Amino acid sequence: MALVARGFLAVLMVLILIVLLIWSLQRRLIYFPDRSTPALASGASAVTLRTDDGLRLSAWLIPPMGTEDRRLSVLVAHGNAGDREGRMPLGRALASLGLTVLLLDYRGYGGNPGGPSERGLALDADAARDHLDTLGQPVVYFGESLGAAVVTALAVRRPPAALVLRSPFRSLAAAGKVHYPLLPVGPLLRDRYPVETQIAQVRVPTLIVWGTADTVVPGEQSAAVAAAAGGPVRTLAIAGAGHNDRAMLDGPELIAAVRALLDDLP
Repeated sequence: MALVARGFLAVLMVLILIVLLIWSLQRRLIYFPDRSTPALASGASAVTLRTDDGLRLSAWLIPPMGTEDRRLSVLVAHGNAGDREGRMPLGRALASLGLTVLLLDYRGYGGNPGGPSERGLALDADAARDHLDTLGQPVVYFGESLGAAVVTALAVRRPPAALVLRSPFRSLAAAGKVHYPLLPVGPLLRDRYPVETQIAQVRVPTLIVWGTADTVVPGEQSAAVAAAAGGPVRTLAIAGAGHNDRAMLDGPELIAAVRALLDDLP
């Protein structure tokens, strides 16, 4: 009996250590920032965002390109990896629709100070909205993957003119279970991003886009977010597209769907 008890205790201690390790390191499994400062891209100007907790974040602003100016701004919140430089193709595509585009980099990304967390990214998004409000025109939110969670939460706090979510997950716990099915992901999470719950509170016109070959955020999760939307919603499933395919960045189907959304705004 003593031997069995010692064996049980050893297994329990290993499990406790695993849980503590996951708890302490989990944000390294969620956020994958490129911490280097990118060189300013052609066509963009550098702006500084000031967060309520005292950080100064670098971001890029792209004016409308071509002859069209919708007098409408778009806040672009990227996913959990990369930086604003990698979103320049999207920024240029949106600017070609007559939008003023703000490419946000979160704390810890793109040479910015701080470390990412759900609360921190919410403050960063608020700072980006504050900056766009100084332009005196309506604002659209565009979020990719994790960024879709960031702008959905922002839409609850500060409703936009319209909302575009690319590859949104139902919640961070739901996304985590896809990749770590044997771990008790939900109870251990410090950051939760409850997109499916929050989108029910959003009443603005919404476009939700996903790829049918997405293995990072399966399409059924994005479809569930669309089904939960509290306002008018349109969807686009891009056939054969994976999570990080070019079609999901600035592909013609995606940009055409955004144009259609904008054209129908009052």
